[in-house]
Amino acid sequence: MRVIFGIGNPGSKYQNNRHNVGFMLLDYFAEKHLLSFIPSKGSYYSCEGNLSGNDFILVKPTTYVNNSGLAALEISEKYSLNTEDFLVIHDDINLENSLLKVKISGSDGGHNGLSSLIYNFASDKFPRLRIGIGKSFKKGEMAAYVLSDFSNEEFVELKKSFETGCFLIEEFIGGGIKNLLDTNSKIYKSSKKIDTLKENSSTSEKRE
Repeated sequence: MRVIFGIGNPGSKYQNNRHNVGFMLLDYFAEKHLLSFIPSKGSYYSCEGNLSGNDFILVKPTTYVNNSGLAALEISEKYSLNTEDFLVIHDDINLENSLLKVKISGSDGGHNGLSSLIYNFASDKFPRLRIGIGKSFKKGEMAAYVLSDFSNEEFVELKKSFETGCFLIEEFIGGGIKNLLDTNSKIYKSSKKIDTLKENSSTSEKRE
């Protein structure tokens, strides 16, 4: 069983917040695979599915961001899972809007949701899919920024990255961390080639 665990706040008032981008990707993935979230007996909404013979569960905690680890621990104990069976989807202010990056382990980077997971798991050894939300805020305004909604332009760019995000999730479900890393590496190399082609094309146009 693989767990795709989104970080976010429950309730319609937070639905389009930057802090809820983990929930947004899970909703996008669920819709793509014709799944619907239902409330559980625990502190989360979930939906279960199977992809090419591999069972998975999508989880959106109802504990609010700062206590995300409580729901993660419930899931871990219910299904007798290791932390490596979790792929945590979360927002990251240190990445440009809509940029995706995979991280296998490490500190919380100042993210309270990750801090709660690390505390409850007593381990930082779980993979994450980081989704960039940028940091267009002044000193002391971070809390207000992450709880603000994406602009229409930002949301358009974000949705473009969700297809890539779904692909990475599917690879994790199919083969765990190794598949996730291999696929992420291929995507990164492909994007670098595209960037290089764009740069060469731009340089050529200027010379002409």
